[in-house]
Amino acid sequence: MSNLIGASFDEAAEVRTPEKTRVEVVELGDVRAARYTFEPGWRWSECVGPVAGTDSCQVRHVGAVVSGSLSVRHDDGTTMTASPGQAYIIEPGHEAWVEGDEPFVAYEFDSTAAQQYAAAGRG
Repeated sequence: MSNLIGASFDEAAEVRTPEKTRVEVVELGDVRAARYTFEPGWRWSECVGPVAGTDSCQVRHVGAVVSGSLSVRHDDGTTMTASPGQAYIIEPGHEAWVEGDEPFVAYEFDSTAAQQYAAAGRG
C-alpha cells in the first residue's frame, strides 16, 4: 500500500441518494470516508429510516460539520445541535433533522458509517 493516498468526494467510489440525502463515499486504502449532504426538510425517520428498516438510526457517526445545522435526539432523550465548525460523535439509536433553510454538509471518517449509512437494509 502506498504511503500517500488521496481521493476526491466529487469522484466518489459510491453515491447513495435516498430522499433529500446524498452520501458520497471514498476509499482511502482500508479506510472509508463519507460526505453527507442533507437538504432542508430532511429528517432521518422520513428520508433514511425507510431504507434502513429501523425505528432509529443504528449507525455511529464521527465527523465534522461544514455547513448547515443538524439537531439530534438520542433514544435516551439527550439532544444536541451540530453546527458549522463543530466535530461530533453520535452513538447508535437516534433521530435527526436539518434545522433551517441551509443544507447540512458534514464529513465523516468512521469506516463503518461510510459503509453502512443509507445503504439498503442498514442504518
